Amino acid sequence: MSTHLHRADQFKSLLAETRTIAAVGVCCDPACAAYYVPEYLYHEGFRIVPVSTKHLGMRMWGEPVRTTLADIREPVDVVCIFRGAGLPHQLIDDVFAMKYRPSTVWFPPGTEHAQFGARLVAAGLDVVEDRCMAAEHKCAGLSVFG
Repeated sequence: MSTHLHRADQFKSLLAETRTIAAVGVCCDPACAAYYVPEYLYHEGFRIVPVSTKHLGMRMWGEPVRTTLADIREPVDVVCIFRGAGLPHQLIDDVFAMKYRPSTVWFPPGTEHAQFGARLVAAGLDVVEDRCMAAEHKCAGLSVFG
């Protein structure tokens, strides 16, 4: 059953099982969460698939930047959305258009959207809102660097 995940044990289990993360709205500014969170996760051994319309033609974390989630043709465990409150409806439609649907969509602080979260849960996906993936990874004691 899909749900909104809220508990530390749920985050730990999800992150321990996750291998590939699609990061939507990534940027190249080291001061922005849309850069330093995927950067941290990459160095922790996750495969990061960057998605951004601003960085087409670039490679980030060893992967070509994709334009949309629908451009990802391989399985992704989690989609992490680094886009603010102006989240376009098209982005959620892109989740549904993915060849392989992720098990979870993660909304970091400042990006959560109750309507979209409910729509994703109704479609069978788990949702995490208002949590930083890097911080939860560290708190769960999963860091390879201690």
